[in-house]
Amino acid sequence: MNRYLINLSYIGSRFRGIQRTIDKTVGQFQDPHTVQGVIEEALLKLRPVNVPTLKLSSRTDTGVHAFHNTVHVDLQRPNGKPYDEDKITKVLNRTFERDAISLRILSTVHVPDTFHARICAKSRTYLYRVAVLKPEFHDHNQHPHTQFIPIEEHDRCFFIGHPRFDIGTFERVARTFAGMHDFRTFMAVARGNPRQREAMHSVRSIESITVGRGQSTASGCNRELAERLYDYWDVYIRGRSFLYRQVRRMVGAWTAAAEGRISERDVYHMLTVPSQNSWCSNVVVAPAHGLYLCRVDYDPKDLSFGPEHEQLSRTVAQPQDGLAANGNHGYVYGR
Repeated sequence: MNRYLINLSYIGSRFRGIQRTIDKTVGQFQDPHTVQGVIEEALLKLRPVNVPTLKLSSRTDTGVHAFHNTVHVDLQRPNGKPYDEDKITKVLNRTFERDAISLRILSTVHVPDTFHARICAKSRTYLYRVAVLKPEFHDHNQHPHTQFIPIEEHDRCFFIGHPRFDIGTFERVARTFAGMHDFRTFMAVARGNPRQREAMHSVRSIESITVGRGQSTASGCNRELAERLYDYWDVYIRGRSFLYRQVRRMVGAWTAAAEGRISERDVYHMLTVPSQNSWCSNVVVAPAHGLYLCRVDYDPKDLSFGPEHEQLSRTVAQPQDGLAANGNHGYVYGR
């Protein structure tokens, strides 16, 4: 049995999230509506001896995208030798392209059995994309949803049409969330698990939060019009781990403060008095489609085999399946 780290990216709009759902009542283990289910089914084309089961580094909800997410999987080849890393990547991507699935493998890396995609992750960086309608284009007689939104940005960015949105306030309250805090107020309870809030440890450390100018991902005249109408902002949030829907709930609170629906003091109260009861009713959770997991970082030592394995590899490694053996265990980021 050999272990592989798979670096992947996907558009979350068509998936019910990354984690596979198992229907125990009918014994169903396949799930074509999740990222995990799609990859596990595609891995069967390699004809491994075992049934592939992915271990996830980070869970993303329905509609959340990933420039770079990671999983690991154990595969046993019939002849006992490791699979060629490039072949795994090519077989999976060929399957996704044929089936028109918005999922791509960035790279596959053969890693030691001690590696774990979730436990070994040193940090995760999320991007939240916001587009704010410029003041000169506000029409109080017109609903904000009638404004132009480029088709390329549909379900890719959070468009805001509030006439009093203040990016200065947004950035100021966002910065107060950096560091170690109890984020219980900003943790949602997973459906079907009402006691999760009490059971989970809710103290987390956010390494950095930055708010900077972004740009439209549209092309041609659509991009010109979009950037004339909107100010794009990229919000990067980095930390080792996050609670369920924590990022979306934080962005929702910052947006509410920027629009004047709640005060900065209200945000401070939610952060410093961690409780479900501290959540302000005027805050709306930011939509999933503006959120991207954009990188997962590992210590290179966790991805490397010891010198004994390298010596063994040089002795027995041979090109397989018509592809050159790949001895490069470097790490590829999805950005």
